Order: sequence, then C-alpha cells, then structure tokens
Amino acid sequence: MTKHEKRDHGDLLYQAILTLKDLDECKKFFSDLCTVGELRSMEQRFEVAMLLSDGMIYNDILERTGASSATISRVNRSLQYGADGYQAVLPRIKELQEEHGV
Repeated sequence: MTKHEKRDHGDLLYQAILTLKDLDECKKFFSDLCTVGELRSMEQRFEVAMLLSDGMIYNDILERTGASSATISRVNRSLQYGADGYQAVLPRIKELQEEHGV
C-alpha cells in the first residue's frame, strides 16, 4: 500500500465522520469504532483542552478530571503548537454551551 492509498483510507474515516447527522449518530458511530477506553481517553483530553483554554491550572485540572500530568501537558502542547484543531472547535462548543445554558 502506498502512502497515497493510506492517506485516502484515513480521509475516508474523516469523511465518514462528516456525514454524521446528529449527536446520537455520532455516539453510535464512535461506540462501534472505538473501545470504551479509547472513548474515555478522547473525552478526557477534550475536557482538559476546554479547562486549559478557560485558564484552569494543571493541579485543578488533575483533581477535576483525573488526567495525568503527562496528558495535561500533551494537550497543552497541542493547544499551543498543534494543528489548531482545538482552536477551531473550542469556540464553537463554548457557543453551543452558552446557547443551551450549560
């Protein structure tokens, strides 16, 4: 398999995610795709990213989420030097939370 073919298969996964119509479909898809542990890890990293973007300090995040300091550091590095994926999504999620009073 060439690098181009591998990229196409990866792109198919992301295209599949973009076809999901609602939260319920998304939960079902990821439940089939990932193990419980993988889902919990992704959920935890996203929560850590939200808390870091809100200015919470490491010790408070560790206490609140149970995430290791290594995980918190890794997420913080992604926030600071990553591909800007968190920066694209976090403002949208915060806006949704405000709209729904969460």
